[in-house]
Amino acid sequence: MKHTIARILPLFMLVLVLAACGGQATPAPAPAAEAPVAEAPAVEAPSQGSGEAVSGQRTFVIVPAESKASYLVDEEFFAGALDKLGIAAGLADVVGSTQEIEGQITLNLDNLGDALGENSFTVKMNTFATDQNRRDEWILDNGPRFNDFPLATFTATSIEGAPAAYNDGEEVSFKLAGDLTVREVTQPATFDVTARLAGDTLTGVATTRALMSSFGIEPPNFANTLTVADEFGIEVQFTAKAQ
Repeated sequence: MKHTIARILPLFMLVLVLAACGGQATPAPAPAAEAPVAEAPAVEAPSQGSGEAVSGQRTFVIVPAESKASYLVDEEFFAGALDKLGIAAGLADVVGSTQEIEGQITLNLDNLGDALGENSFTVKMNTFATDQNRRDEWILDNGPRFNDFPLATFTATSIEGAPAAYNDGEEVSFKLAGDLTVREVTQPATFDVTARLAGDTLTGVATTRALMSSFGIEPPNFANTLTVADEFGIEVQFTAKAQ
């Protein structure tokens, strides 16, 4: 795998979310005109923070307009792809993104390693967009069938490796462990998170890796055309506001 991913809270994601164009081996669709991958809009840079110690239990709610959940997967095209799809043979990186992400996290800022409060995050997988409309349309009703299983949910259960104390504006890294549910299949998942709290705004990036097959998705394998890797990445760039 060539991806190095470094951006859910889902924190999620959420995951959160999932797959490229996994599914049963059926004739591959022809590509359509390229469409740009969804990008989170530019937002004003947050303050650097006061540097003062912060304390107490606080709840932060995801701001969808300033957040983005993505899946990252490898495709390999073979000789037949040029004739069938107009795509040259070779490896290709696929990124599908959406800003349809909701959720919250409750933290004990006196000790970030303490048990979490209510922390559940949801991504609408049937809104993922890549650089090919035909791919996006295919995965909605074939393979992963995201129209039938539109939601991916991550429920966090513990934080690992977080500092005991926290100062406003400080960047920290930790692991967020919990349960990831995709296509009504739940698997344990651990996200690597880098986050920073400045005032009432929590920002950061969370990443993890998983297997399509773990969620009942068969990685596509179209004879003499293309294959899709079983392993994929999940990356969430998040902004959350204190409530």
